[in-house]
Amino acid sequence: MKNGRSLINLAHELERQLASKRDMIVPSSMMLCHTDDGGKCKMMIEEPGGVGKYDITNLARRQLAEKLKIPFAYFERMRAEQPGLLDRNVNTWLQTDSERRMIRTLDGNVRAVLSDRYRRLDNFDLAENVLPILQKLPEVRFESVELTETKMYIKVITPSTQFEMAPGDIVQAGIVITNSEVGHGTLSVQPLIYRLICRNGLIAADHGLRKTHVGRISQSDEEVITVFRDDTLAADDTAFFLKVRDVVEAAVSEASFVQVAQKMQRTLGIKLTGDPVKTVEVLANRYTLNEAERAGVLRHLIVDGDLSAYGLVNAVTHYSQDVEDYDRATEFEALGGKLIDLAASEWKGLAEAV
Repeated sequence: MKNGRSLINLAHELERQLASKRDMIVPSSMMLCHTDDGGKCKMMIEEPGGVGKYDITNLARRQLAEKLKIPFAYFERMRAEQPGLLDRNVNTWLQTDSERRMIRTLDGNVRAVLSDRYRRLDNFDLAENVLPILQKLPEVRFESVELTETKMYIKVITPSTQFEMAPGDIVQAGIVITNSEVGHGTLSVQPLIYRLICRNGLIAADHGLRKTHVGRISQSDEEVITVFRDDTLAADDTAFFLKVRDVVEAAVSEASFVQVAQKMQRTLGIKLTGDPVKTVEVLANRYTLNEAERAGVLRHLIVDGDLSAYGLVNAVTHYSQDVEDYDRATEFEALGGKLIDLAASEWKGLAEAV
C-alpha cells in the first residue's frame, strides 16, 4: 500500500484549509474569464464587496468547459494559442447561461465549478465524525492517509481480524474511506484487505456505502451571490454519520471480511495457462492502463513468480506502491477488488490469452 502523510499532518492541513476555504452560489452572468498572453486563466466574480479575482485550477477549468459544453482539448488549445478567443467564447456563454454555479475556492484559487445542487460533505466534517468511530475499532492502525487535490483518503487496518490465504500468507481486515470536495467522486466507505507479505492493499467493491454530493437547490435570488461559510453551515448530518458508523463496523466484521477474503482465495486455483505478456496486455486494454503501468504489473507478476489469477491480482495491487500519484495508486488497489469479482468466463479470457 502506498504511504501517505501522518494522521497529525492530515489534521493540521484540514484545519488550515478550513480557514482558507470559501464557497459561493454565483449566477453565471456574474462571472467573467480573463486569460493573459501567457495562458494564465483567472475568474472574475462580482461579489458584494467588489470584484473577486481567482486563479483557476486545472480541474476547475475542465469543469467550466464541461458546464459550457466546450470540448476541453479545444478550451486548452485556445488558452495556449488564442487567449482572447477563449475569453470571448467563455464569457459569451456565461452571459447567456441562466444557470447558477457553486464556486468552491481554496487559497485564493477556484478549485471547483459545480452545480448549485451540489451537496457539500466536507473533509473536515467527515474526519471530525469518522476518526472517533475508527479509533474505537479493535487494535486499529492507520496504515495510510492522504489529502490530494481531488480527494481525502483514510485507510485503516484491524490486525486482529485475519485470514490465511495459503500457509504463511496472511491477510488482515481494513477499511478505506474516501471523499471529494470538488466533484471528483462520491463519499465512499469500502472494505480493505491488507496482505502482510508484500503490504498490498486491495479495496473490495461490495459491502460498501456511497453518498452522492447532490442535494436540494440552494434558494437565493438569481441576481444575488450566496456566500457559504463553514461556521454558518450547520447541516444536520447526524443520521448519515450514524450510517457511516454502521457500515464501518459491518465492513470490518469477521463475516464480511471472510466473505471478501474467500473471493480472493478462489483466484489461487485459476492458473494463467497462456502467455503472461498477453494476459497483462488484455488486462491493460480492458482497464485502460498505459505502457508504464502495463510494464510495471508484468514486472511484478514475473518477479513474484505466481502465474495464477491470485498472482495477477497481487501484481496489480503490488504495483500500486510504485505509482507516484496517490489517487492513481488507489485506483490500482480498487482494480484488485474488481478482479476478484470477475466471473469464470472473464478470467478465462485473461488466463488463456495467447
